Amino acid sequence: MSLSIVIMAAGKGTRMKSTRPKVLHTLAGRPMLSHVIGTTATLGAARQIVITGHGAEQVESAMQAAFASAPLHFVRQEPQLGTGHAVQQAVPVLPDDGVTLILNGDTPLIEAATAAALVQACAGEHLALLTIRLDDPTGYGRIVRDGWGEKVLAIVEHKDATDEQRTINEVYTGMMAAPTRLLKGWLSRLTNDNAQGEYYLTDVVAMARADGVPVVAAQPRDEVEVLGVNSPAQLADLERRYQRVQAERLMTDGVRLADPARFDLRGTLRCGQDVEIDVNCVFEGHVVLGDGVRIGPNCVVRNAEIRAGAVLHAFTHIDGDTQGATVGEGALIGPFARLRPGAELGPEVHIGNFVEVKNSTLARGAKANHLAYLGDATVGERVNYGAGSITANYDGANKHRTVIGNDVHVGSNCVLIAPITLGDGATIGGGSTIAKDAPAGQLTVARAKQVSLSGWVRPQKTKR
Repeated sequence: MSLSIVIMAAGKGTRMKSTRPKVLHTLAGRPMLSHVIGTTATLGAARQIVITGHGAEQVESAMQAAFASAPLHFVRQEPQLGTGHAVQQAVPVLPDDGVTLILNGDTPLIEAATAAALVQACAGEHLALLTIRLDDPTGYGRIVRDGWGEKVLAIVEHKDATDEQRTINEVYTGMMAAPTRLLKGWLSRLTNDNAQGEYYLTDVVAMARADGVPVVAAQPRDEVEVLGVNSPAQLADLERRYQRVQAERLMTDGVRLADPARFDLRGTLRCGQDVEIDVNCVFEGHVVLGDGVRIGPNCVVRNAEIRAGAVLHAFTHIDGDTQGATVGEGALIGPFARLRPGAELGPEVHIGNFVEVKNSTLARGAKANHLAYLGDATVGERVNYGAGSITANYDGANKHRTVIGNDVHVGSNCVLIAPITLGDGATIGGGSTIAKDAPAGQLTVARAKQVSLSGWVRPQKTKR
């Protein structure tokens, strides 16, 4: 039985008060729509159809870039005349057999197991609705059942519901699964005879009952799966709910979070034993924390591996981007340090406050404790890199590499003009600008002779 998935993502999202299409607003660092597509990609569907409308080109471009290897079909709903009208646009690309699963692009936390259960409830012969009971069902379509509470009779939209119907707390989530052949017939019979003059997808319930097709319901594991987003406040609420789930999962695995309410995961985070994470830390992309790693407050870590026993002090910023970044065992980083793509730090390396490292390797025990820049550099073991020193790696057109041997001492306020090599055990005198290779084991100094002028008078301000 083939499966087709239709994701409705055409809405403008007026209450978001934004020029950005609603489904492209981010949750946990990713557009809401990409969460849904990423989940449905695991269901083995024969086709995934995304219905776009408002900001269609922007939405389609973003999803094609994010899911280049997953064939997506896009159809447009222009103008937007209701949920039924939206799904009607997908009819030409739907097959005549199998099951069609309909999901919402602004309900980002639907789980694959719930979607699969909805398809299973359909079983190729039922109309299956995803429903849930909410303490506050305002705005949702109500599920009207028979007197015994067993059979689903209808879905009544909130705007069209009577006062009595609005007391019902079982609601329709906007997601359903139906036999494709039957669904196409029901869609062709939709009318807009309602208060809003729109074509409601929910009207297919009455059609199914009229045709003798059983209407069944399935429920999600948790309310968070079916919460949609229509405003910045709802998006912020869903973000915190999502982050709380991630925090609880990590704590169950033994991670110590100083405050789970002040933790953000916007990707994947894999932790060893005895990991400690202080408040206001953000993890993006793919991050690995080894055994005994300690993360201080207000750190941001993206696409990086922090190995066992390393410590990131407060306000450290690590961005590995596509190249990645690595912090070795027992290294001490920060506070206020910045590691950029290609930073590879060996064991027991020290990177102190206001030090930036980019596309550079530092071997065991190397230290750059404050106010320094290392770009496109290969740094040996036990190097001491002085405050205020930089590698001048860019000549205005090309990048060049600096090679610093083992046991080198670079004094404060030095400029190393690449390409250049400092031999093992070399010492660079403070304040030097080095443009030629420095021999191993020798002191190299390059600075002007100090001169003192007697009788010199400091200029005075002219009175006017």
